[in-house]
Amino acid sequence: MKRKSDPPQRKKSRPYQVAEAIKSWVVERGLQPGDRLPGEADMIARFGMSKGTIREAMRLLQAQGLVETKTGPGGGSFVGEVSADRAHALLANYFYFRNVSIDDIYQVRVQLEPENAAALAGRLSSEQIQELRAIMARYQTPAETADEERAQHVDSLLFHAKLAEFAENALLGFIIGFLAQILTELTVFKQLYAEPNHKLWREGRDHQTNLIEALREGDPDRAREVMLEHMELARRLMEDQEAVVMKRFIAE
Repeated sequence: MKRKSDPPQRKKSRPYQVAEAIKSWVVERGLQPGDRLPGEADMIARFGMSKGTIREAMRLLQAQGLVETKTGPGGGSFVGEVSADRAHALLANYFYFRNVSIDDIYQVRVQLEPENAAALAGRLSSEQIQELRAIMARYQTPAETADEERAQHVDSLLFHAKLAEFAENALLGFIIGFLAQILTELTVFKQLYAEPNHKLWREGRDHQTNLIEALREGDPDRAREVMLEHMELARRLMEDQEAVVMKRFIAE
């Protein structure tokens, strides 16, 4: 039963309804990214809609990244594949006015990232392990300036984004990657990490080094434990830095 407090439901436009119907049609036929879609005349006949409605529906699907249009010889409309970066950006728009805090983010990170680390233990290739080490090489020495400190933190979040890419559970990896992205944006936007902290740099690198070893050796319990310690350290660091920034803002 609809409650009086529920917001009124807006009727979906006809182009939106057709766009949804096209998506269902693509799924039902098992089409894959890169497969050609029917031409405009076929779409008009298939869905019983006007040329204008079909064109607007296709524009909606293009905006979502689900349809790609190519011009010239061999051109036409094709099934598109939404990249993780694009999906993250769209999801970030949803949270834009919802005042998500650093604490909100870490409530989720401390639950998900240790489990992802445990699931990856013993499953990464030598090339994937090397990718993680290559990221760590970007902050091999402690920062000496605020800009270096901030850049190193962004790179350390790339380490977590890379682990998210390796996740065998696509949904888990997507969420972790999204959290790493919005933390990166918060770091830049709020100008966090204004003061280099060599002790925390060392502890963070030690955690990541130990994590790589646990992943390489196939020790899920150790990987989970190290990642949890790393998340708790990062959470304290982010909250402390946010407090420093707020004090500076108030003083000014």
